[in-house]
Parts: sequence; structure tokens; C-alpha cells
Amino acid sequence: MSLRVIFMGTPDFAVPTLTEIIGQGHEVVAVYTRAPAPGGRRGLELVESPVHKAAYRFGIPVFTPRSLRKAEAQAEFVAHQADVAVVVAYGLILPKAVLDAPSLGCLNLHGSLLPRWRGAAPIQRAIMAGDRESGVMVMKMDEGLDTGPVAMAERVAITPEMNAGQLHDQLMVVGADLMVRALAALERGSLRFSPQPEIGVTYAAKITKDECRVDFAGSAQAVHDHIRGLAPFPGAFIEIGPESARKRLKVLRTVIAEGGGAPGTVLDDHLAVACGKGAVRLVEVQPAGKGVMSAADFLRGTPVPAGTRLG
Repeated sequence: MSLRVIFMGTPDFAVPTLTEIIGQGHEVVAVYTRAPAPGGRRGLELVESPVHKAAYRFGIPVFTPRSLRKAEAQAEFVAHQADVAVVVAYGLILPKAVLDAPSLGCLNLHGSLLPRWRGAAPIQRAIMAGDRESGVMVMKMDEGLDTGPVAMAERVAITPEMNAGQLHDQLMVVGADLMVRALAALERGSLRFSPQPEIGVTYAAKITKDECRVDFAGSAQAVHDHIRGLAPFPGAFIEIGPESARKRLKVLRTVIAEGGGAPGTVLDDHLAVACGKGAVRLVEVQPAGKGVMSAADFLRGTPVPAGTRLG
């Protein structure tokens, strides 16, 4: 026996879950994903989402509505006669008519330990906040923002140097396994849900461009966490060079360093930079229009002497 599944997802994070669901013998009757968006080298071609491409490989019908609020889109969704919808980083709000359509409901795989970090960017926010633990949870969706009851969870340690990309890659594999275990329990009738705690709710707002600028006024630990929480994408940045020709430099990896001084001041010839308390050393950077490189390689072409102010 297998479940009739509608899969709803968009980025790379969702692909392993789709693959595992198919591998477990469930019938994925439709895939819903973001509509193709301009991309490519010059942004002139329409690029399909990673989930869209995976669905094509498996020969699954793909639907890309701009909204699910219209009656026509909702009728199309209902017509699939799914037992369950599995939602992983889809990107559209599911109205009540869609949530109620599958006979066994809509299950969401969320990349945090709810109720901490509800919302759009839980992986980045956990690291930026200095959390020592994250995880994935299977939740039954309701009309709120990640407020539904939770059935299963897996915890993952956030190590001191782990960045958002590394945590993302670990959670997407752990999450795929968790979701297929949840579907197996759902099929047996043994999946049980518990309400989320009312204490400890935090929100993981979408990352804004302004947040990506490094503010050295914080402690060295806060600056380090901020940078690794934005690595490798979208990437924290500083500006470097004379006032008349400032250039953006992405900072992708740092380590806590010794020393102190006015925040943003370079302390030595190896890119140790003073913070509000302590210092960080820039280890991996990416100049505008170039590839990722070590700070040592960057300094060979762009000397940054001690006393330089970064911002």
C-alpha cells in the first residue's frame, strides 16, 4: 500500500525529500513548485527550480501557479485526490481550501526546532543568533505561520565553525529521512501530533540586504556568528578601499582572534579586525566579480595595512 502524495517545494533543500518519497514507493501524483524565473548568466532565460527539474526526471506532472487563492487553482489541486500533501520550502501560502483538500492533511518539513525560528530563514537565523542546536520537524500545517502541531523531530548540533550552507546540507538529508518515516507512520495510522509550546516562539524573518553588511561594533563572537550565518549565500560583506573608490568584499569565513581596538580597525597584516569586544580574523573572502579565495591570496593583490578602517 502507498499514499497518493502531492509534493510542494522549490529549492535544493526540498529535492532529497521528494526523491526519498518516490524511493519508498509512494505515488507522487503532482509536484507544485515556483514558476520558472529569469536567470542564467545574463538573466535572460527562464530557469526552472531544482524541484521542477527533479520532477521532470521522474516524469511527474508539474504545476506552477502564481497563487493558490483562485478558485481555478484550488479546484485543480482538489482534483488530484491526494491522501497527503508534503510541503518543503515551497514559497506560497496555502489557503484553507488547499490545506483541507488532502484526506490526511498537509505535512510540512521545517528546518528548525519549533516554536523557535518560525518563518522564512530558520537555518541562517539559528547560526546568526549563536544557537548551538538546530533540527528539522514534521508539522501538520494550519493557517498560521508554522504554528501547526508537531509529530516528529531530529536534532542536529551546530558546531562553532559551522556555516549556514553546511547546516542546510545536513538538515536536508536528515529531513528527507524524517519525512519518509512520518509518512510510514501516517500510512499505518500511528502518526501522533502535539501542539507546539507557547513559550520560546521566535521568528526567522527573511534576510534583507541591509543585514548583510558586517557591523564590527558587536562582540567578536557576534560578528563571527553573523558572518557564518550568511555564508555562503547571500554572504556578509564589508567595503574596502579609499572613500572615493570603495569596493564590496564578501566575507565568508572568520575565526576569533586576539587583540582589540576601534571597531572595524585592521590590527595586523593578516586581516585581524577589531570588534566592539575582541577581534576576528578574516579567513575566506570574495572580491566583487571574482571567485572565493583565502584572505592570504587576497592580500597578495590588495594590501590592507594595519590601521585601515573597514566598514
